[in-house]
Amino acid sequence: MDERSISQYYADQPPTVVSLAIKPHFEALTDEQKLYAHNISRAAFLGTRIVLRQVSPESEGIFDFIVTLHKSCNGNWSKLQQESGLGDEALQSFLNYATQFLGNLGNYKGFGDSKYIPRCPPDTIDALASAVPMAKEALRKSKVDAAAFYATTEQPAKMHLGFPDKGHLSTYYPDSPDITQDEIEQISTFMAEKKLLPENTRLKKTADGNFQLLIASGLSKPPPEGGDAGPETVFDLPGKLSGKKLELVFGDHIEEMAKIALHIKKAGLHAANDRQKQMMDHYGKSFGSGSLNAFKESQKLWVKDIGPMVETNIGFIETYRDPANVRGEWEGLVAMVNKERTKAFQKLVDSAPSMIPKLPWGSDFEKDKFSAPDFTSLEVLTFNGSGIPAGINIPNYDDIRQTIGFKNVSLGNVLGAKAPNEPIPFIHPDDLDTYRTHRDQAFEVQVGIHELLGHGTGKLLQETSPGTYNFNHSSPPLSPLTNKPITTYYKPGQTWSSVFGGISASYEECRAECVAMALSCDFSILAIFGLDTTSSDNNMDSPAGDVLHAAYLSMARAGVAAVEYWDPATRKWGQAHMQARFSILKTFLDAGEDFCSLHHKSKDDLSDLTVRIDRHKILTVGRKAVEAYLQKLHVYKCTADFEEGRRLYEGMTGVDGWWEESVRPEVLRRKVPRKVFVQANTVEEEEGNVVLREYEASGEGMIKSWADRDV
Repeated sequence: MDERSISQYYADQPPTVVSLAIKPHFEALTDEQKLYAHNISRAAFLGTRIVLRQVSPESEGIFDFIVTLHKSCNGNWSKLQQESGLGDEALQSFLNYATQFLGNLGNYKGFGDSKYIPRCPPDTIDALASAVPMAKEALRKSKVDAAAFYATTEQPAKMHLGFPDKGHLSTYYPDSPDITQDEIEQISTFMAEKKLLPENTRLKKTADGNFQLLIASGLSKPPPEGGDAGPETVFDLPGKLSGKKLELVFGDHIEEMAKIALHIKKAGLHAANDRQKQMMDHYGKSFGSGSLNAFKESQKLWVKDIGPMVETNIGFIETYRDPANVRGEWEGLVAMVNKERTKAFQKLVDSAPSMIPKLPWGSDFEKDKFSAPDFTSLEVLTFNGSGIPAGINIPNYDDIRQTIGFKNVSLGNVLGAKAPNEPIPFIHPDDLDTYRTHRDQAFEVQVGIHELLGHGTGKLLQETSPGTYNFNHSSPPLSPLTNKPITTYYKPGQTWSSVFGGISASYEECRAECVAMALSCDFSILAIFGLDTTSSDNNMDSPAGDVLHAAYLSMARAGVAAVEYWDPATRKWGQAHMQARFSILKTFLDAGEDFCSLHHKSKDDLSDLTVRIDRHKILTVGRKAVEAYLQKLHVYKCTADFEEGRRLYEGMTGVDGWWEESVRPEVLRRKVPRKVFVQANTVEEEEGNVVLREYEASGEGMIKSWADRDV
């Protein structure tokens, strides 16, 4: 790679650091609630090393290096600067890198999956290591040298996470450089047949060509009664892998999983009710034994635990970072309910039965009954993982979602976190006041609809067991796309992610975003959020119209900014949500009638590039275009029509010459650093007395918060 190519991977200078404010909400808890929250928070943070190992081979060593440096100087970086002989710029560049690293829990972006590298030269790392022998030892122990911090210039594809046989990096397939995408998919199919879930696993190809399935558990052996697949631990593989074996190996992340299970057990002692206690029991069994069947039982109870004061979820949840989209990243959430904001979301839940029929598909493609979920606005105490979302809709298991339900949460202090004087590229000066004034409300509406009515809608047409269907197989429903009976559906053992594979995560995010874009045009939904929908002329001139305009501007702007996350070298998207938003921008642009337009000085000068939305065409041209795209996304998903779904989505997310050669360089030039959050810690100072420790919103505050966690 040349210097120009390498420059796009430099760490943010400086990163945007914000605090996740929580104190008044935590202080309002009872002593028992604080102990419950504290122990689950500890369990969440004890999974830190799991996340690091899931990112890259060097991430755990870099983490130890940063924390050891802090502890050696007790946070007095000026003292360490003198001891190491570094200049101001070199030290600050390292601190910026360390801050971004801890905010992403690894040296690949949590939002984007591309590696980022220090702006200081490698001799800065060497000088710091020489000044602190224990830090040098931390790197040696992890087999990490200064070069690991920097660009893999001889193997540029390894600057991105992805399938190893495509040249990319993925530690979901550790020490397996020659494992292929086809082998991974073959084993996924075999695991589905054996009803062996993949979320808490990693897959390793051994030197003799056999395979090991590494199962995260606090025990090195399966329980006496056997694991989720029964007493067997070695299987003969069928089909293309005939002659090879798959061995189940328990005890991946064994030390961390055992500690996590212990704190989950402690949390159960302070549960508010029997359901929470049972939930903790199932979590403990899952984390101790490696059983994902036990984990699913915890999720069923979690869905039924309505309106707790302390909301939690923990485990191997989201599969975005596994290139196969089946293995989950460790994640842990602990939060307090914001009762006032929750009222608006409950009204949205109440309105759902009347809103779902407004979506562009019939009842055959929708759940037989909408089970009203719990939808709360939360203030986050702890969110451990590679990044913090603005909203969540889980569990991700379709059988639980369709038979029991799901929960939606909006993370209020994440939504509200702002950095001072944050620049806003790609919004036209004439729209800037509207956007600045209304973007927060627009985002809250978008997240609410996205989570509840986006991820919460749709029915997978399926042969649930041989000869048994959840639709009329003898007289199949008519597709609204062809007006002919459907011909594809999910077979026994198949799931949404197993059929749609690598595109499933981004495709589903796109579908949910389109639902939000379509239904936000309904002013009765905007009124639920307390927005004034009245106007002397028409709704678009009302305050609610301003919010809707800001929502469409926000989506269009995100679509432009999205090309940062598409890599021209690998021709690969690195972030599911941004890939989705790019396709929605293309939908806006393809709508015609000048509904959406890009503005710049000339074809060759994009230095003032902005995107504009004609607000008075949102309800007509814009909504119609979004609903047409949404209908296709939805029907292909419901009917397991992977071929048509892939053809549609790859077509809508393809990046052609002008976007690659002209727009992307300008987006990189004007990109705004993504926020990283400094989170508080809880400490049990004496038995039964839990206190909160908060930290300043700075690189030094971020590093200290992690050093204090002692993980």
